[in-house]
Amino acid sequence: MIRSYRDLEIWVQSKELVKKIYEITKKLPQEEIYVLVSQMRRAAVSVPSNIAEGHTRKHSKEFSQFLYQALASLAELDTQLEIVEDIYKIEVPDEVKMDIDSLGRKIRSVIKKIDEKINNEKNNKL
Repeated sequence: MIRSYRDLEIWVQSKELVKKIYEITKKLPQEEIYVLVSQMRRAAVSVPSNIAEGHTRKHSKEFSQFLYQALASLAELDTQLEIVEDIYKIEVPDEVKMDIDSLGRKIRSVIKKIDEKINNEKNNKL
């Protein structure tokens, strides 16, 4: 049973991704500390933060909106990782790429379930 956002698999997985991103960003040059490193860490932290904030909201529709924001941050992070590979030739582990893909699919699945719940509630009111 899910009583807290801490019980959500997507929150746990996204928090683990944050740790991996911090390790990757340690490899970037000092000149990127206020640009790419800061952006990547912010995007990574945004994912579990939005999941947590959305889950604590009163309405399912609000949770769904926060999950969309988490997805957007995940896409931002994925793009930044590609930039790191292109510019600095730092290879992003396949595991991290798979984690991002997997997490994106899981978040979309939760959004779909929430949307179905909202539609069912609307239909039951009619």
